[in-house]
Amino acid sequence: MKKLIISLLAGAYATGAFAQAENSFVHEQSEDGYVWPTDSLVLKKLDEWQDKKFGVLFHWGLYSVPGIVESWSICSEDWITRRTDNYQEYKDWYWGLADEFNPVEFDPQKWAEIMDDAGMKYMIFTTKHHDGFNMFDTKYSDFSIAKGPFADNPKRDVAKHVFDAFRDKDFMIGAYYSKPDWHSQWFWNDYYATPNRRINYKKEQHPDWWQNYVDFTKNQMEELTTNYGNIDILWLDGGWITGDEVGLNELLPEARKRNPGLISVDRVIKGPNENYQTPERGIPRTQVNHPWESCIPLADNWGYVPGEKFKTPQEIVNILSEIVAKGGCFVLGVGPTPQGTILPEVEETLKGVGQWLDANGKAIYNTRTTPDYNDGNVWFTADKDGETLYAIYALPMGENLPDVIEWEGNIPTGKMTMLDGKRNLKYTVNEDKVRVQLPKNHGNKPIAIEFKKKKNA
Repeated sequence: MKKLIISLLAGAYATGAFAQAENSFVHEQSEDGYVWPTDSLVLKKLDEWQDKKFGVLFHWGLYSVPGIVESWSICSEDWITRRTDNYQEYKDWYWGLADEFNPVEFDPQKWAEIMDDAGMKYMIFTTKHHDGFNMFDTKYSDFSIAKGPFADNPKRDVAKHVFDAFRDKDFMIGAYYSKPDWHSQWFWNDYYATPNRRINYKKEQHPDWWQNYVDFTKNQMEELTTNYGNIDILWLDGGWITGDEVGLNELLPEARKRNPGLISVDRVIKGPNENYQTPERGIPRTQVNHPWESCIPLADNWGYVPGEKFKTPQEIVNILSEIVAKGGCFVLGVGPTPQGTILPEVEETLKGVGQWLDANGKAIYNTRTTPDYNDGNVWFTADKDGETLYAIYALPMGENLPDVIEWEGNIPTGKMTMLDGKRNLKYTVNEDKVRVQLPKNHGNKPIAIEFKKKKNA
């Protein structure tokens, strides 16, 4: 009977019952009050990270087994719908997925090859989402990939093997960690109901419970910044709990001795521990010249959900071009399957992005902003010398590449070159307007152009 119930629930919840959930709670950009770090090594690492521009964010966990939205289905809030009237039954089913999660096809080297071929330069791996299921071999919880059916697999410490595989490809390494943990008795205690995403008791009434939770969370963050090689980014999610509340201020000085320049991303918590900002599923309206990153999934959901529609290579290139022109980095969300593989259609999509970046990456990587950064479909980036500019024509979906592109400002001087194929381009300047003649038969895709900016223009 238990197997039948689990089967029926899995079937129901894999059909997209939580399709609305993925847009119901996102972290927006904390637009005001950015605090620049004072640690010179953190500033240096932030500068290196800003050179990378394009990365991947993996969501992989219990939610991948039935293919549903990550974690949120067990949160009891009014925007969540479940195809069952019994909340406790649902939670029992969800926790029970730990007995089924056995990703025997997990191949982190293949993941790293795919993302490297896509032109990505940094990665962030979800070591634990809000549901509290650990994707690393923590000694502070048995609710872990390393303690279930995958326990005898030599890759049982999943995070370690992911980090090592991407480190071998010279990626910057980021550890995503959820400060809230809905499985922990010190966060959601069974004595009380769970009305929302926050702790379900009053700290003043149970200070010992809360202290246990602080110690637990700090210990796990210490594990991640001690036992897994050099970590470049500690990416803390769950902005309804601050890093300071769970010991981040005490942890960081020691963690940075082991991981020099460690970037702390305490999401939407304004202050010295939010070393870069993370607008989710969106892009700032205007250029922002302090460190930030748009995190946007490849599909509608962050994790694996069967039958999802993926963004095209052209869409991803267009998004990347806008983000970089506005001064940010772009981390793309990818959800591996419950077996531990990357879907072939995902690989194919990312391959197309990588091919474009192979030809045009000079306009993306290692660039910085320029004051006149946009005119219509044209986005501008600048070499660090400030004199070499790149114009990226973000071809709108469904349109053909025009014979001529135009923009105002950013007046060129001397030679103008299309990066793909290194073709010289003819252009004219009439007062403040630039008209560029594109070559015939170049295909329907975004293009990038290199030129020197006329001084005082």
